Amino acid sequence: MAFGKLYLIPVPLAEGAEKASYTLLHQEVIQSIDEYIVENEKTARKFLKLAGLKIAQSELIIHDYGKHVRDKVNYNALFNGLMSGKDVGLMSDAGSPGVADPGALVVAEAHKRGIQVCPLVGPSSILLALMGSGFNGQQFNFHGYLPIDKAARSRKIKDLESTASKEHSTQIFIETPFRNGQLLNELLRTCHPNTRLCVAWNLTGEDEQIISQPIARWKTIAEVDLHKKPAIFLLFAS
Repeated sequence: MAFGKLYLIPVPLAEGAEKASYTLLHQEVIQSIDEYIVENEKTARKFLKLAGLKIAQSELIIHDYGKHVRDKVNYNALFNGLMSGKDVGLMSDAGSPGVADPGALVVAEAHKRGIQVCPLVGPSSILLALMGSGFNGQQFNFHGYLPIDKAARSRKIKDLESTASKEHSTQIFIETPFRNGQLLNELLRTCHPNTRLCVAWNLTGEDEQIISQPIARWKTIAEVDLHKKPAIFLLFAS
């Protein structure tokens, strides 16, 4: 029996951004499958409803892959449908599955089992921020979260700035939303005035903002409120 396909289905990044987050193919896929592996069941069900799901939600099979159960997941149970020939969807909490996302572990397991993986077009805050930054899109690195410790974080920022300058590459990183303001202040204190910083937040949302300026210019901008807003930070030195 042929295996099913694992569809990687991107989820909106912001409230009210559904129409900016899926294509006609998304609608075809979600009408053809009734089983999903999800990081957040509430978010997944809401997206499916707004995307026009015609299958009754009560008929869906939802496998929880959230942080509270991830370490104890039974992959044989998770992949039972796929191994028996059913197509299954994988959804992150927000954005594209597998990109800075634990869904990558599910994708890796699918490859081990010889299951075809089908990524769908959709929003990725990392790529959207890079596109909107004006920085080098030919060479870039994503570093995830920077250290929490202030001294270690400052050293890491200096390392990233040095790499950006030597390699003329874009350095991309993120922070927990409630610490965004602290990170921004640290970047303004630490980086050279000519180093370029881009901060992109609430991408695809109605209040999305992308500011891309040298550090010296950033210091003249009125205080930016990033508190509890999903943001991407990019450094570039040409």
